[in-house]
Amino acid sequence: MTGSMNVARYFHTATTLANGSVLVTGGQGSSALLNSAELYNPSTGTWTTTGSMNIIRCGHTASTLANGLVLVAGGGGVGDNSAELYNPSTGIWTRTGNISAPRSTHTATTLANGSILIAGGSSSGYLNTAELYNPSTGTWRITGSMSVARQFHTASILANGFVLVTGGYNGVNALNTAELYNPSTGNWTITGSMNVVRYWHTASILANGLVLVASGASGAGTAELYNPSTGNWTTTGNLNVARYYHTVSTLTNGLVLAVGGSNGVYLNSAELYNPSTGTWTTTGSMNTTRDYHRASVLANGKVLVTGGENGAPSNSAELY
Repeated sequence: MTGSMNVARYFHTATTLANGSVLVTGGQGSSALLNSAELYNPSTGTWTTTGSMNIIRCGHTASTLANGLVLVAGGGGVGDNSAELYNPSTGIWTRTGNISAPRSTHTATTLANGSILIAGGSSSGYLNTAELYNPSTGTWRITGSMSVARQFHTASILANGFVLVTGGYNGVNALNTAELYNPSTGNWTITGSMNVVRYWHTASILANGLVLVASGASGAGTAELYNPSTGNWTTTGNLNVARYYHTVSTLTNGLVLAVGGSNGVYLNSAELYNPSTGTWTTTGSMNTTRDYHRASVLANGKVLVTGGENGAPSNSAELY
């Protein structure tokens, strides 16, 4: 274990800053959505409160910009389309341009040119729209729409600069479709579909450039690999435990660590995927069962797991 957060929370964001600290923002608390934020210091293992966001948020995204600021977007409750910036030097949040449409449970991806692409999510309905944030101007502009409306999907930046979006839920069905965003054209194209429909799954970029998608609701503990060169998916080893609302972290040794989540019960188990063998092996369990938590890889290679819930929000944190 390491020091506990000041506020119990789940469905928050956790962002590693340039100085190595981890910024945790918002989420669901014991009785309401939160606007509070706090910082974890890996050197001391302690948490300190920092400036609060202007808006309560849950299901938002947080992205580190090239200038070191952190952009938080959406998730501010029904009808909120705001975004704001955290300045690590001052600990203060300032409003920036509004996104065109309110959304939560969307994805945010940092493109090679420094822009932030947000895609999908939900508001009063399920969204297929996408937009780009320009850090130089602090403004958003609409870009091409996905072919399918989706939330609870994943978005991964590929080596060629394209963004791969996989799965999700559209209000009726879990999805197995995948599509690619081309930053040069602003358009989306369909790519190969996954073998399994899934949402609340995870996606990890491996050192060999393949994308590992793991488990999820409807995923039943299965895993598969996307090959950007062919646009095809191939199955790989199943997880030892089916899980969703879990986290995955790519370790410095190239293994992928899957932690916690749910599958009808709250989980504290963890397991490692070995890209060389295509298999998962069980590793040490967390001290606490949790889902909707967050995991951050620290500069020292350790993984910090924060918050989550197991019937109630948790303020605990632990290191792997």
